[in-house]
Amino acid sequence: MKTLPHELPDDPAQLKQMLLELQQTLAEKDALIAEQSAQIHDLLVQYNAKLAREFAKKSEKLPGAEEVFNEAEAELGTEQVDTLDAQDKALLTELPTLDKSLEQPKRKPLPVELPREEVVVDIDEADKYCDCCQGALHQMGQSCSETLEFVPAHIKVIKTIRPKYACRQCEQQGVKVAIKTAPMPATPIPKSMATPSLLSHIITCKYQFGLPLYRQETLFSDIGVMLNRKTMSSWMIRCADLLEPLYQRLKVSLLAQDIIHADETPLKVLKADKPTSYMWLYCCGDDAPKGNTNIVLYDYHNSRAGQCAVDFLAGFSGYLQVDGYQAYAQTDATLVACLAHIRRKFIEAKGNNKKTGKADVALNLIGKLYGIEQQIKGKSADDKYAIRQQKSKIIIDELHQWLLQHQDKIPPKMALGKAIIYALNQFEKFRRYLDDGRLSIDNNRAERAIKPFVIGRKAWLFSNTPHGARASAILYSLIETAKANDLVVHEYIANCLQGLADNPSDVESLLPWNIKQR
Repeated sequence: MKTLPHELPDDPAQLKQMLLELQQTLAEKDALIAEQSAQIHDLLVQYNAKLAREFAKKSEKLPGAEEVFNEAEAELGTEQVDTLDAQDKALLTELPTLDKSLEQPKRKPLPVELPREEVVVDIDEADKYCDCCQGALHQMGQSCSETLEFVPAHIKVIKTIRPKYACRQCEQQGVKVAIKTAPMPATPIPKSMATPSLLSHIITCKYQFGLPLYRQETLFSDIGVMLNRKTMSSWMIRCADLLEPLYQRLKVSLLAQDIIHADETPLKVLKADKPTSYMWLYCCGDDAPKGNTNIVLYDYHNSRAGQCAVDFLAGFSGYLQVDGYQAYAQTDATLVACLAHIRRKFIEAKGNNKKTGKADVALNLIGKLYGIEQQIKGKSADDKYAIRQQKSKIIIDELHQWLLQHQDKIPPKMALGKAIIYALNQFEKFRRYLDDGRLSIDNNRAERAIKPFVIGRKAWLFSNTPHGARASAILYSLIETAKANDLVVHEYIANCLQGLADNPSDVESLLPWNIKQR
């Protein structure tokens, strides 16, 4: 209600009291407006982040990322720093020079081992005379070109014939006749018509290329073979049971490593007790063979409880590189946090804002760290350790100080405030990568390893039973481990199925690093 001037009291004490009450009311309104503005800003950031996740590029790489001499702080009026300090200049001299000459793209020759069929395209006999003097033309050479033709896959029936033998003399004398015949060759699934090659084809189509069984059923029917998806599903479970000893042997080798990467992703299993199950991933080595032990193992559970990781990693006390999920802290491993997850929080805080802001300062420092990692890629663990101590440690300390300085300045409910809190909570675990040159700066090894499962899940959507989900974990494990060891997946799976059918106890020779010797 508005107060008119003549209605104001003449008493100075009353006027002072009214003024104080008015100031308090205005202060409360200003605080409310500030809180609402922060909420509106946070909602806009979340909205822009959602738009970016749905429609924008999925790459987290920012312009100028991995440039160790780039300074986002120079764009901010309140945080001016030297754009090229002594460290940046030293790193700048180590950057490889780019060859700006553009080469004309050339088509690579087709593999020489492919079968070839020659087709001669010649002119008519009547045209083999000179148009000028009518003299006979001679062949002076030829031009050759190669094209690639696709021959649809064919399927054949292997008819196994086992002759039977009996003693004719015993037959004539009426003595009980012993019939001799060769034993049936061992097969992965006894009394089944499926060969290791067929089973391997179905396994790789589903788990390597994401082709669900109902689509494979259609493909087989197109070539005249009626294979029911229920039958193929039963085959997958039987194959997984046969391959489980190899899976367990790989697990032993994995737990013997000094460094393991881990991650988990949700999975829908229709007949499970809980509505959401999880596929846990554990891996070591690199994405491609470089003389290291490369293993990728999946582990299915109808839970995301920390006990799942505790049970799988029983006896492991080395380094475990993970994201910020607290369940891994229940293990006996030494946790190493992931810089990519820290960076992702600041990218979400930045949203699609093209102006340079506080989030860019953190992203710039993180980009410098990745720039150093790019330069030391391929070096020995000792060299990596020395360079990180000399160059990365300074940047990490600067990033830590920046986070501490802005911890109380940014409201914790804002996206940037959440990113700062997350980074500080993970910082001590993250900086442990400085202690050992074998450690990675992030957990992208696990994220790349789990990606094939995530892509395949979009195709087949769910598992029917927990038994089927466990079978998928074993089959995915062998496929991804074979890929990480640069093996032909179809041949490797077929060899493993036949090898375990012939001799179930001979697991050692089927390990990826031994299979090449077979």
